[in-house]
Amino acid sequence: MVEDFARVVAADADFAWLEPEQGPSCGACSASAACGAKGIGTLASKLEARRFALPQPADEPRFRVGERIVVGVGAPTLVSGAAIAYMLPLLTLFGAGFVAQALDGRDGVTLLASIGGLCAGLALAALLARRMSARGGLALHYLRRAGAATACIPSGGGS
Repeated sequence: MVEDFARVVAADADFAWLEPEQGPSCGACSASAACGAKGIGTLASKLEARRFALPQPADEPRFRVGERIVVGVGAPTLVSGAAIAYMLPLLTLFGAGFVAQALDGRDGVTLLASIGGLCAGLALAALLARRMSARGGLALHYLRRAGAATACIPSGGGS
């Protein structure tokens, strides 16, 4: 299970709306200059756009505004989502290019076939992602409440 923290920003009787928290390591680790997560979390999207709803727990006290909770998604779901989003379009791009090169041999035809393969792969990836989402396969799950003192401690580099 891949876990992360989220903060409750609104709540009613049935649902709580959460925003993912930016980790304390953002900007502090040795890879911060090359990391894309910082730009995605700050420049490319606003926090409001990243809000998501989570059902209130049935067997525990309701979530309250300001509370930190831990949410997660299964590692197999993450791997299959990444394969659909990245590997499928690349496979169709290269596959169409190789077939066109083998059948025709002209660079222009190979280029057009590769672009067509990429477009087909992206369309197929979007369709598969919608199916996964409709089945609930991409949904985050409530794992536990995070205590006020709970924090992410970077691994390695102990003093």
